[in-house]
Amino acid sequence: MQETPERLLIIDDDEMFCHVLDRAMARRGFEVLVAHDAQQALSLARRHRPALATLDLKLENESGLKLLPELLEAVPTCRVVVLTGYSSIATAVEAIKLGAVNYLCKPADADEVLAAFHKEAGDPETEVAEQPPSINRIAWEHIQKVLQEHDGNISATARALGMHRRTLQRKLQKRPVRR
Repeated sequence: MQETPERLLIIDDDEMFCHVLDRAMARRGFEVLVAHDAQQALSLARRHRPALATLDLKLENESGLKLLPELLEAVPTCRVVVLTGYSSIATAVEAIKLGAVNYLCKPADADEVLAAFHKEAGDPETEVAEQPPSINRIAWEHIQKVLQEHDGNISATARALGMHRRTLQRKLQKRPVRR
C-alpha cells in the first residue's frame, strides 16, 4: 500500500521562488500547493488541509503576520515556517507568538526549510555575534518594531517616527541592512 505524500502549502507572491521551492519539495516527495495571496492561501488551506506551510512575511499588499492566525484557525495542525527577505527581530518574535514553528531569512534552500519545520527546540550553541549591529541595522530594527506596533499602518508609523510617509515608504522598499 502506497503512503499518501505529506501536503505542503507555499504562500509567496514571488512566482519564481514558488516555482523553485515547489520543484525542490516535490522531488522530496511532497504534494505541493502554491498560493500567491491571502485569499487563495486560505481557500487552498481549507480545502486541502496541508500539514506544512511556508508563509512569506511580505505578500504583495498584505502582511503574512495577519494571515498567520487565520491560516492556523483554518488548519490548527499545520506547521508554519515564515520566510522573508525583510527579516527583523520584531517580526520574528511576532511570528513565533502568532504560532509559526520557525522563521527563516531568504534566501533559504529546500533543506533549510525542511529542517525548520522539524526543529523542535532552541540551540544553546548558536553563535553570538562578535560585533554589535550597525547603526543602520538598529534603525531598520526600530522601524520594523514601530511598524509592527502600528499593525503595518505606514502613515501611523511615519507619524510615530517623526518622518514623512514617503521617506518611510522608500526605507521599507529597500532590503534590510545586514549586521
